[in-house]
Amino acid sequence: MTSGIKFTGTEMRYIALFESITGATVKDCIIDEEQGRAIFVVSEGQIGVAIGKGGRNIHVLERMTGKKHEIIEYSEDPAQFIKNALKPAFVREIRITERPNGKTIAVVTVNPRDKGVAIGKNGRNAERLRFLAKRYFQIQNVSIT
Repeated sequence: MTSGIKFTGTEMRYIALFESITGATVKDCIIDEEQGRAIFVVSEGQIGVAIGKGGRNIHVLERMTGKKHEIIEYSEDPAQFIKNALKPAFVREIRITERPNGKTIAVVTVNPRDKGVAIGKNGRNAERLRFLAKRYFQIQNVSIT
């Protein structure tokens, strides 16, 4: 889980700003300078509070920071977390298996119409999902089919 995750000073400032504007509790924050985005993982049940009515909180934060903000709702269940991370894509099935070599992988089947949304431009959503799955659940690879 989140134990052992260390935040930089910049991430701490982003978390403080995010929580003060939205009122939602942040479990994790990743600043992705390469993609110009800030990824926040909020506590279960707080996604609506974080986004705000009509996305108002996100717009305010993006104007203040100059970065895109992506919000994912946390879940203790790895399959549910993966579903949350891939929204708005429709996930048909998630199979999490442990290989004989001890590595855990997840195979995610999405609606064919939503495959582009799930993978994202230049694979950025898939890359984000792989990073978070490894960070929280020690899942070494996530394949989207």
